[in-house]
Amino acid sequence: MEVIETNKLRMEELAAGRPRLAGQVDALDWSELEAALEECIFKKEESGLPETYGPAEYLTIEPEDSGQEKLYAQALEHGESLVRAGKTAAFTVAGGQGTRLGYDGPKGTLPVSPIKGKPLFQLFAEQILGVSEKHGVAIPWYVMCSPLNLEATVAHFEEKKFYGLGMENLKFFSQGVMPATDFDGNLLLAESDSLALSPNGHGGSLKALIDSGSVTEMAERGVEHVSYFQVDNPLVSVINPLFIGLHDLQSSDMSSRSLTKTGPFEKLGNFVSIGDRVAIIEYSDLPEEKALEKDGKGRIKYRAGSPAIHVLRRDFIEQFASGEIKLPYHRAEKKVAHLDEKGEAITPQEPNAVKFETFVFDALPLARNPLILEADRLEEFSPVKNRTGVDSLESSQADQVKRAKRWLRNAGHAVKEDAIVEICPQAFPNERHLAQADLGEYDLDADLIYLG
Repeated sequence: MEVIETNKLRMEELAAGRPRLAGQVDALDWSELEAALEECIFKKEESGLPETYGPAEYLTIEPEDSGQEKLYAQALEHGESLVRAGKTAAFTVAGGQGTRLGYDGPKGTLPVSPIKGKPLFQLFAEQILGVSEKHGVAIPWYVMCSPLNLEATVAHFEEKKFYGLGMENLKFFSQGVMPATDFDGNLLLAESDSLALSPNGHGGSLKALIDSGSVTEMAERGVEHVSYFQVDNPLVSVINPLFIGLHDLQSSDMSSRSLTKTGPFEKLGNFVSIGDRVAIIEYSDLPEEKALEKDGKGRIKYRAGSPAIHVLRRDFIEQFASGEIKLPYHRAEKKVAHLDEKGEAITPQEPNAVKFETFVFDALPLARNPLILEADRLEEFSPVKNRTGVDSLESSQADQVKRAKRWLRNAGHAVKEDAIVEICPQAFPNERHLAQADLGEYDLDADLIYLG
């Protein structure tokens, strides 16, 4: 491709005497850039929605008949056996910063629990510890950071002594980056000695697992299934035996949780069926008439939304290493500050550049036997994304308290209506463990109740 050759010559010329830029140019995967340019700039008019598609089928969180009830019981037992056998690993996509929340640091270090103020990372670590202890196994945890927050994230875990998980059971690595270009495919300089680089999207997590050696390490440990979740959701079930069991019994390459959307335009990706394949259409791309379609029971047809919770088979991820399968690039038009041909700094007022991203959910159409299991949003989803309002720290803490009180009441324990309750995930990784516990040592009449 002519534009690639032009870029190479120009960058090699500019990199002379500029070690940082020279290193970036040497590290650049030019074949990947060529694919991104082809998909997002020179053939962008060919992209779009499939001609025909419909709502994807999913398994409801509560069994719908006796056959499904038997399947779920079998899957739970099977999933727990996989956990006990060391066949599972946790994987957190943790590249985000707390900037939108007014917090200076990696989002995973943000204090979020309602009483103790535990950071997101601590809640996940304690849950992994709790599940590990219940099943007599050390569950490894892989954490993907961004180039900007990797060092700060590792420093946080070192300060917290890895939350008791053991350094040998944790692996941190950085997400890959892609260079930004102008609308004609020409590389942009952020500084005289640096390309304009940006993270390559959450789909880059699969490549990062491979490039960091994490997938090889998983194989050596005997890990077969990878539990994928994003860093901003303190309610997520990090290692869910029912979900993992269903995934493995169906011989699925990639399985997903879904949430029943609160309305047709909730900002969740939509699970759809395209022939015999499952895919996700972004909420912003689903046509309004499709979003409003109803089924025979008066429910919106496209009601299964994605909270970005998946389980992937390790050997499926390995296929991306060999090049057997690859994720497509998506075009994101952004305002990117850069240097012009004269070396003068340009701060654009309108989108002037293309960033290239891959999305992990684009692996779904490539997966054999994809399975979707509904999740109860009250139990498993309350992300911290915004400073106030919906999906904020305030709303998430309120949801954490509501879930804790619901677990107690379901177990037959009365608590005050206005009590604030926090449950330690290490002591009680899920409701079932709380229901089986003797809580006699705790004052359940208190205004503040910490169970842990």
